[in-house]
Amino acid sequence: MNKTRIYLDNCCYNRPYDDQSLKAISLEAEAKLYIQDNIRNGKIELAWSFMLDFENSANPYEERKESIEDWKALSMENIKIWEGK
Repeated sequence: MNKTRIYLDNCCYNRPYDDQSLKAISLEAEAKLYIQDNIRNGKIELAWSFMLDFENSANPYEERKESIEDWKALSMENIKIWEGK
C-alpha cells in the first residue's frame, strides 16, 4: 500500500508559533499538528527540500528553527536543487 507523501512549506511549520487568537490561524495550526501526528505515526510520509533549509536558516527564533529542522530527519525524501547544464 502506498502512503500519501506531502510537502509542507515553511509557513506550515511556523503556523503553530503564530498568534492563535484568530480563529483561522488556530484552525490551521490545529490541522498542521494533526498532520504532524500522522507523520510521526507513519500514516503520512514527509518530503523535505533545499528551500525549507534555506528559508528556515533565516528564522530569527533559534528554538523554532531547531524544532522545524528536526522534521528533516523524519522526511522520506529530500528534494535537492537542480543544477541543470
